Amino acid sequence: MTKWTELMTKLHIHPLLWFVMALGLMTGHIKPLFCLMTIIFIHELGHATAAIYFSWRIRRIFLLPFGGTLEVDEHGNRPLNEEVVVILAGPLQHIWLQSAAWLLSVHAIIGPQLFEMFTFYNLTILVINLFPVWPLDGGKLMFLIFSKYYPYQKAQRIMLIFSCFNCALFIGGVLLVSPFQLSAWVLLTFLSISLYKEYRDRHYSHIRFLLERYYGKDREVFQLKPIIVCASDQIYDVMLRFKRGCKHPIVIEKDGKKMSQLDENEVLHAYFANKHTTSSMEELMMAL
Repeated sequence: MTKWTELMTKLHIHPLLWFVMALGLMTGHIKPLFCLMTIIFIHELGHATAAIYFSWRIRRIFLLPFGGTLEVDEHGNRPLNEEVVVILAGPLQHIWLQSAAWLLSVHAIIGPQLFEMFTFYNLTILVINLFPVWPLDGGKLMFLIFSKYYPYQKAQRIMLIFSCFNCALFIGGVLLVSPFQLSAWVLLTFLSISLYKEYRDRHYSHIRFLLERYYGKDREVFQLKPIIVCASDQIYDVMLRFKRGCKHPIVIEKDGKKMSQLDENEVLHAYFANKHTTSSMEELMMAL
């Protein structure tokens, strides 16, 4: 089985999209449905192609009425530039799709009505996916920006706060402009549920980030960023300061003087393998 045939087996249609498809077929809106499905599929194929290029482990692809989600088993430990490419690979598909539709319209292969319809869906899905709310592409880009400056868990917390704020703005805009727009409320419901799940699982996400950092295959390190800690600091509190895209030498100080220095893998090993879950850094040094 090739990577591409294997990829097709991981394609799943979200119940919301099944509902939209059934509604479109029942009401005879075949052309809008075809435009929508084509745009969504190619958008997600863009994400998946970039992920395959970087040898990411793809778990599944969920197609939604306004885009989709690519679920991978990388847990925030790939280089940030790779993640930017994978995220942008979806929205970039809308550019050549629009160009192709324009060429077909210019050569009278498709009519002006179909071209306008395709343009509406193409631009709408693009704009929605760039909205800075998790788990849309704009929300993922926002998470990457925060990850560049803050440790993983803090970046995640700030991202969730910004996402909730932007989602609230979105709700206010819908109430003011088009309070009876069903598709907008379906999207907002999906976003609200996704944000709640991400908040609920935030500690689990951080543990997966640390586990992947500990057990994951060796990757090139682009930046060494020492972390200075006190001997009395708990091991888990130290790991809360781990950032994406960095390797952390751990400098341990007591009374303002350097006691020792550990590699981050020694701290991860002590926590996950030796079960020093409540130990301080001084106790860890004594155990080594």
